[in-house]
Amino acid sequence: MKTWDYRVFWDEALKQIEREVSDQEFVMWFQQLEYVRSGPEDIIIQVPSSFYRDQVKQRYRELIERKIAELSGRTLALDFDVKPPEQPAPSAEPAPKKSGKRKSSPVIVPAAKGPAPGLSPDYTFDNFVVGDNNRFAANAALAISKNPGSTYNPCLIYGGVGLGKTHLLQSIGNAVWVTQENVRIVYVTAEDFTNEFIRSIQDNKTHVFKNRYRHADVLLIDDIHFLQKKHETQEELFHTFNALFDARKQMVFTSDRPVSEIKDITERLQNRFTRGLTVDLQPPQMETAVAILKTKAEKTNIHVSDDVISLICQKITTNVRDLEAALTRIAAYAELVNKDISVDVAQRQLKDFFSSPLQNNVTVDVIQRTVAAYFNLSANELKGKKRTRAVAFPRQLAMYITREITESSMTDIGLEFGGRDHTTVMHACQKIESRKRTDPTLEDVIQLLIRQTKEAGSKA
Repeated sequence: MKTWDYRVFWDEALKQIEREVSDQEFVMWFQQLEYVRSGPEDIIIQVPSSFYRDQVKQRYRELIERKIAELSGRTLALDFDVKPPEQPAPSAEPAPKKSGKRKSSPVIVPAAKGPAPGLSPDYTFDNFVVGDNNRFAANAALAISKNPGSTYNPCLIYGGVGLGKTHLLQSIGNAVWVTQENVRIVYVTAEDFTNEFIRSIQDNKTHVFKNRYRHADVLLIDDIHFLQKKHETQEELFHTFNALFDARKQMVFTSDRPVSEIKDITERLQNRFTRGLTVDLQPPQMETAVAILKTKAEKTNIHVSDDVISLICQKITTNVRDLEAALTRIAAYAELVNKDISVDVAQRQLKDFFSSPLQNNVTVDVIQRTVAAYFNLSANELKGKKRTRAVAFPRQLAMYITREITESSMTDIGLEFGGRDHTTVMHACQKIESRKRTDPTLEDVIQLLIRQTKEAGSKA
């Protein structure tokens, strides 16, 4: 029987590709490919996971096949085998009893680890779809997970809502948890970090708080922009950072903006955040968006055509969360009315989906300008110090609308309105709610301003 062996062409193809791509890209995507065998018309390569298989097929398969064809003079297809997970060694049989002799102990095989404490098992590198908008961040996160504490420490990942910051952050924790023994991983949002710190002071247990965070092997903190104006919490995080950095422990942070744009963060803490690697996430491009939705549909057993997926991706260009929400909405509607997910159904549902305020480019600035124009004021007056009725009521109304149609917290809203406290925003919202009960015309004004805000946002 004739055998085929194209290993020499595979090795030479990799050498040529190494000269054409960046070092980081080659290490990330090519060094973990292993030649297995050849057939008459194909080469079989082993990859470490289904995630690697899908990404290499999508991004590099054509390049590799072209190189091999140039070298061998044959058109050979590249096929993939996913490396099976390593199986634990079987327990050794206990030695037979012998008179007067000590019985040997059996080898104890540790039980498989459960989910990492505090982390969602749904957030892994395997189901994070990589595209041009997030490849650098994904590569960095994966590199960190393989060698925490010594590569890219600290790391800051920033980007808008729904672009995958939390997914990458928790993927790092889940990967480290699976591959390393006796590792302490702490994941927390900046808001929870702040609340825990406050409670530790109230309960006179700051030593417990410090032990929890300063003895972590991997510290993952989400949404550090929440730390604006929280000077005591910033001070505590500064000392926690120093303790972990000196001990060569890994830290990864996320933010919705670059650190330089976070208001009222101490300079020395800003310097700590940017001491290592800073990467950003952008909205997905069309090809990546399609891959994301196909992965989502497969995972949730939604049967949807490529035409419908393309339609969703053409209409929604904001973020991953909006893409997945649109698909879920369309699928739910089709199931409830017992219809197939057709292009017509998708178009009708997307039209309604866009009536949701979160799908337009609605920002606090757009709301402020819209409300100010309605009351013949300037946006700066809404953010200013004046407390006259002519300004105070429109300001309260703008705060209320912001709370209703954005995902901003009361703290964030207060910062956008001249650095006011969150209690001021809460009071404003309560005042508007109270006035709505006594003034039936106010609801019409609010809905008019919301419609005008959406229209202004869609044109932005």
